[in-house]
Amino acid sequence: MQYSMMDGYSYGAMGYGMVIFGLIFWILILIGFVLLIKYLWEHSGAKVEQESAIELLKKRYARGEISKEEFEEKKKDLL
Repeated sequence: MQYSMMDGYSYGAMGYGMVIFGLIFWILILIGFVLLIKYLWEHSGAKVEQESAIELLKKRYARGEISKEEFEEKKKDLL
């Protein structure tokens, strides 16, 4: 009795090749998905750049929120 490819017992070279390429395809899809998530996580818009305390102090002085005396006093404290 001869088995055909439909019986599931004899895949032949073409059948095994399709299984291997199918696995490779899904592995590549999974790797791509993981890399996309990693990229989005690292480059999210919610990331806030932190400024140094001295930079914040300079900005407050430039906007007129603090006087020159306050600026100099706070600058001494920071440095």
